Amino acid sequence: MRFPPGWSVRRPTLDDVPAILAVVQASDIAALGHADFSAEDVREVLTAPDVDPARDSWLALEPGGGIVGWAYLEDSNRGPRETVEVYVHPERGLPAQAPLLALQLSRSGERAAEFGLDRMTVRAIALPTEEHWIGIIRNAGFEFVKRYARMRRSLAGLPAQPPTPPPGVLIRPVRSTDEIDLREFHRILDTAFRDTPDYQPATYEQWRAQIAALPSVAWDEWFVATIDDQPVGILQSADQTLDQNEGWVKQLAVLRSYRRRGVGAALLARAFACYAAKGREYAGLGVDLSNPAEPVRLYRAAGMSPRYEADVFERTVAATP
Repeated sequence: MRFPPGWSVRRPTLDDVPAILAVVQASDIAALGHADFSAEDVREVLTAPDVDPARDSWLALEPGGGIVGWAYLEDSNRGPRETVEVYVHPERGLPAQAPLLALQLSRSGERAAEFGLDRMTVRAIALPTEEHWIGIIRNAGFEFVKRYARMRRSLAGLPAQPPTPPPGVLIRPVRSTDEIDLREFHRILDTAFRDTPDYQPATYEQWRAQIAALPSVAWDEWFVATIDDQPVGILQSADQTLDQNEGWVKQLAVLRSYRRRGVGAALLARAFACYAAKGREYAGLGVDLSNPAEPVRLYRAAGMSPRYEADVFERTVAATP
């Protein structure tokens, strides 16, 4: 797990964003055929709450000093599970993959102790075609647990107005300056996801801190569904794929007792119409294919299809002082 002779590591800063982005995009293009990360995404990682780049992230430098690898931990509300991400340049950075992973696993053990846990569950993500990376994470003790899909649909030809929601269902924008409405938005999000196996709750204060740390928030793309004036569903958008001219559905949640009544479809239709009105070419989202609520069926019915799929691997790390 050592770096080759002459290689070095250091912590990233915001000044490194362009060099980090070059590595990540080269990695994406090699694996996917297209870039899937933006400069805003890099900045969001480096400024996220509960993740300190000076302790939770590393850069790998080849002998000439060029950045050829980047690793970081993606926090889940200081809970017992987090994700490790390792990006390396596909031509020059491969020797850094295993050592960067080892550094991050060591840091996960330290974080477990800091959070008062006896262990941390760590996840790593790989495309099925990334055989070299899969070999590294399997050698490090990770095992496959599930698959995610990154879905997309074209917005070309979408009507200016979304279809009329089912009787009794009303879709409206969230009232971003109304504390009560935002708390209700969070309550629905938190309550609806409680019955999914991977959900790690975030308090309202944690959730607001996460939003405050985002580079930008388009509140007019956040929606609330009501039935008889009672909020029953929400859709939260994000600006993370604007560089691809795509609207991004970050969260879609409907309270259990109101599912199968067209609420989710109505929220999606309203969001898609909003994205299209802004000139976006696509709408995208990520979905857990093992979710027992089977949201993928809703997304397929809304005209979305997988752009690619990614496998999730997992292991535990004991807390270390």
